[in-house]
Amino acid sequence: MNAVENQGKPRDPLLEAQWQRVRGRLRGELGESAYQNWLKPLTLKGLEGGEVRLGAPSRFLRDWVLSRYADRIRALWSAENPKVLSVGLKLTPVQDIVSSAPPVVADEPALHTGESHSPRGPLARASDEDEGAHSSPLNPRFRFGTFVIGKPNEFAYAAARRVAESNEVPFNPLYLYGGVGLGKTHLMHAIAWHIRERDPSRRVLYLSAERFMYQFVRAVRFKDTMLFKEQFRSADVLMIDDVQFICGKDSTQEEFFHTFNALVDHNRQIVISGDRSPSDLDQMEERLRSRLGWGLVADIHATTYELRLGILQSKAELTGTPNIPKEVIEFLAHRINSNVRELEMAFNRVTAHATLVGRAISIEMTQEVLRDVLRASDRRVTIEEIQRRVAEHYNIKLSEMSSERRARAVARPRQVAMYLSKQLTTRSLPEIGRKFGGRDHTTVMHAVRVIEELRQTDSGIAEDVELLRRLLEG
Repeated sequence: MNAVENQGKPRDPLLEAQWQRVRGRLRGELGESAYQNWLKPLTLKGLEGGEVRLGAPSRFLRDWVLSRYADRIRALWSAENPKVLSVGLKLTPVQDIVSSAPPVVADEPALHTGESHSPRGPLARASDEDEGAHSSPLNPRFRFGTFVIGKPNEFAYAAARRVAESNEVPFNPLYLYGGVGLGKTHLMHAIAWHIRERDPSRRVLYLSAERFMYQFVRAVRFKDTMLFKEQFRSADVLMIDDVQFICGKDSTQEEFFHTFNALVDHNRQIVISGDRSPSDLDQMEERLRSRLGWGLVADIHATTYELRLGILQSKAELTGTPNIPKEVIEFLAHRINSNVRELEMAFNRVTAHATLVGRAISIEMTQEVLRDVLRASDRRVTIEEIQRRVAEHYNIKLSEMSSERRARAVARPRQVAMYLSKQLTTRSLPEIGRKFGGRDHTTVMHAVRVIEELRQTDSGIAEDVELLRRLLEG
């Protein structure tokens, strides 16, 4: 035992026994999870002037216990010992606080039950270094000023501006959803930029759900969950992109659920984005789906011709190529109708080719440069269409594509459909897996590998795959 621990160890065995009984009662009342997270880390420092002094390893834990459990601790202890009139919590350093944590001042004055908190409430503000370590970088191009508004996105845009410009929390959470490349991430970044520039003192955390999961798993692995909780639950604005990624990840959902509740309880803003509405998030816990729909749900629809035209005209002005022929912009707006991301990529390829090769931009030149993109756009295949074609070919029910049945008569067609989805669409492995009953991306990888091998050794499978490919691409 080190010197610091010796200094903090209570000398009164009777007081220590009372503390053990109080903790036992709290453990029974609050449950094992709350006890392990919030009460087990506390240490008994002593009794002075009717006040029991407890030590807490972090500001966050200290403030949380004061706001949630201090009154109950005092009541239980008063029943054990009438001399106990109040409970105070003091920051004390402990060995298991990792070196990256904010420094803890051992002799900081204790806080007491009944002591007023700062206007920010009981959740403490983490340092700017911690914010940078947890928050993902923002794209400087994704501002409100560069977002082109049209019928499909005007409601989501208005909601995002309200959140960014409001001094209060107008709705919690703001949930933005829509297909790939329609502007969800642009709006998320624009909100973060606007808030940071409008009020630099507000702590904004923006990251993907995948990164949230990674950091949580890392915290569990290195036994650093208290610091993880402190960083995320002390944000003024928490922004999570692509929340569908944590569907089926039970432990991450549990932590996100408690983080969500802690921030809402203290009137902190939450902004979430996903590819589906909350009610359509399969493998998401019902209680979490319910909370995601608590505030305002705003969807972003597929682009219209008018919106695509406006996006291209705006991009031409921003990139200094306003002399691009009108008929070329109209051609691109008409032919590239999948999403904004592909539309901008096509525009960039055409203008880059014109600059590097020195050719004038024309319809003919555009068709030549974008031959592969236009062909893919003309023959765009959806996973739903693939599933339907494969089910018809093998004479099975369409619902079997998402079922749990593993009989070969069902599993093999499902693997063929997964393989074709990987080959004929631009969907990621996790996205494909979700379309097949919420399966993991590793299942899709296995299916692709199996069919690739069978195509070399089984002429029947090879013929089936080739026939289905021609039908789907024809």
